[in-house]
Amino acid sequence: QVQLVESGGGSAQAGGSLKLSCVGPGYHFSTCAMGWYRQAPGKEREMVARTTTLGRSSAYLTSVEGRFTISRDNDKATLYLQMDSLKTEDTAVYFCAACPDSTGAFTDWGRGTQVTVSS
Repeated sequence: QVQLVESGGGSAQAGGSLKLSCVGPGYHFSTCAMGWYRQAPGKEREMVARTTTLGRSSAYLTSVEGRFTISRDNDKATLYLQMDSLKTEDTAVYFCAACPDSTGAFTDWGRGTQVTVSS
């Protein structure tokens, strides 16, 4: 099981930026597809962005496309989420996830980092 630790959350004004990081153990990290999810109060967890093992292909939630960018540095065993043009509706706990199983569901999760966007 991969141990993932997120950081970089905090508070921002609408229109501002934050960059999240997720660190995992090196060898296993570099063999897994990874993603970012979020869960707002009273809402279900949703996929924000995901990327392939080498980061050559990514997919985004429609509402964040063009504003958020997922990237990874396998040498540093780190996954990133650059969040620009933040909106109040981006407020949520953001989770890092790794290693999807045969159904596509991620099997390893971090504990999350809070992102709060105010108007």
